[in-house]
Amino acid sequence: MEFKHISVLLKETVDNLITKPEGIYVDGTLGGGGHSFEICSRLHGPGRLIGLDQDADAIAAASQRLAPFKDRVTIVRSNYQDMVSQLQSLGIDKADGIMLDLGVSSFQLDTPSRGFTYKDEQAPLDMRMDQRQQMTAKDILETYSEMELFRVIRDYGEDKFAKNIAKHIAAARQKKPIETTGELNEIIRNAIPAKIRATGGHPAKRTYQALRIELNRELEVLEHSLDAMIDLLNPGGRLCVITFQSLEDRIVKTNFKRNENPCTCPSNFPVCICGNISKGRVITRKPILPSQAELAANKRSKSAKLRVFERR
Repeated sequence: MEFKHISVLLKETVDNLITKPEGIYVDGTLGGGGHSFEICSRLHGPGRLIGLDQDADAIAAASQRLAPFKDRVTIVRSNYQDMVSQLQSLGIDKADGIMLDLGVSSFQLDTPSRGFTYKDEQAPLDMRMDQRQQMTAKDILETYSEMELFRVIRDYGEDKFAKNIAKHIAAARQKKPIETTGELNEIIRNAIPAKIRATGGHPAKRTYQALRIELNRELEVLEHSLDAMIDLLNPGGRLCVITFQSLEDRIVKTNFKRNENPCTCPSNFPVCICGNISKGRVITRKPILPSQAELAANKRSKSAKLRVFERR
């Protein structure tokens, strides 16, 4: 299957990212290479791009798409949480810009065998972004306790029916293993009141998001990586992050604010004595959102938000 993914907030991201066309840039979520292609088209001289992705299909697609820029592009199969060590292995200590386009790609959603979507009811319950990983979503459904399932669906899916969904999953697996997306969809459907199902969109949407986030440690990786990426930036370098749901966006917003103003002194202190020094400034006081034209062309851009931090 062809790797198809429409890059969200493409111009807005690259416009904010590139401050030095001859610099070094990192795309931590390479995907099909859409953002990276635009970045490379604006680089000149010694300008260089390092692209990271943990998905083998994305690596193959991006390698083909970025072939015209092969002399200035290095692609590495890796999670962006290992960005520092991967750059060091390439002899790079600092970058002039880093970007992340979080969440799941259109290709992953549209490939039934990857198990990311509830729309194909015969798909396996996989959801691995890195298929070298052994554990799948099916393993979570089989091995997590009812309380652990409740926590995952409540915290990562923000589903008010999380307790009942977890209860129904625990009961169903006692009868037989939950093998396919269709089986899971039916379990979730039965756990949600009929009047809610009639008006609230697909009842499984939040549970699938929760399982995917838990399996791939998405929020944990994000939260533990942002500081290191800011530290990688040269003065004036920028970190651009595109999020697609409130949990991601909250982590990015909080981190950027803390790095801009890290002072922990009580507000009534006349001077700062904690010694914490600002690492830079938040460029986007409010997130940049897709234009009406982009929303009309790509409905999956609806929840996208871009936030930008500049290193001092």
